Amino acid sequence: MFDKVLIANRGEIALRVIRACRELGIRAAAVYSDADAGAPHVLAADEAVHIGGAPASESYLRGERIIEAARRVGAAAIHPGYGFLSEREAFARAVRDAGLVFVGPPPEAIAAMGNKTAARQLATSARHARSRSASATPSYSRPPRGEGGRGCAW
Repeated sequence: MFDKVLIANRGEIALRVIRACRELGIRAAAVYSDADAGAPHVLAADEAVHIGGAPASESYLRGERIIEAARRVGAAAIHPGYGFLSEREAFARAVRDAGLVFVGPPPEAIAAMGNKTAARQLATSARHARSRSASATPSYSRPPRGEGGRGCAW
């Protein structure tokens, strides 16, 4: 388990992660932009690090600043929350390369799920790997380029 987790998000998701950390006895560090200096997640965290200007492109989307903030506070892990950097393979890989734990799927899974065709092939191979008799739920898919429509197969 970790002693401290840096939460690379803001608002309600950051507050939820802070509460979960407290329940587990883990210290929570928050990050904040100029616009969030007095935000509830900053006040609720055990400590907080300023990471840049108000626009997300100057703060919450700057992976190198998030990783540096984690190092500065001595966090062993980074929880991305959702949105921002949570679905970026490069960020998950950079966290791992920095010797920190990315609280989320590994970079390889993010890459596979980011491509609808690859994700469908991965899901299909997983479905075929288990027994046909164990499959009692339908699977849903969307066209690879997001043209709309849904398909359902048992």
